[in-house]
Amino acid sequence: MRIIGIDPGTATTGYSIIETKNGETTLIDYGCILTDKSLPQEKRLHQISSDISELVSKYKPKRASIEKLFFNKNVKTAMKVSEARGVILQKLYEAGIDSHEYTPLEIKSSVCGHARADKRMVQDMIKLIFKLKSIPRPDDAADAIAAAVCLSNSLALESKINE
Repeated sequence: MRIIGIDPGTATTGYSIIETKNGETTLIDYGCILTDKSLPQEKRLHQISSDISELVSKYKPKRASIEKLFFNKNVKTAMKVSEARGVILQKLYEAGIDSHEYTPLEIKSSVCGHARADKRMVQDMIKLIFKLKSIPRPDDAADAIAAAVCLSNSLALESKINE
């Protein structure tokens, strides 16, 4: 099964594509959608929407894992990220992709076994899981990979429970 992982943002949206076959999980692609902060918000959202559509068309994932918004003190930023999440969720829905949302704590717990793991620990685990030479950069891409792994782990557990 192919999964797209997404770490939403307005300036930087991390994405990853993983595939699980016969109990083996492979990292197919990862990166970031970057938008120019000098552009109006509607143009940035349009770019995110278009790029998500391209990724979905290219890789044809069956499921999506998207990080839930962690509300911070900067309400203005939280609102903009919420708008980006909305655009992303809409595109996934239009493509018929089953979306799952996880909090940062759920993702860290799934990947590291510890909900309070720091960013470096998550990155090191992603490097270890996929036998990478270096940790994925930028951080948003690594977070998107972790989100995809979280869903993959959840589906594997669900499958074992239902046996």
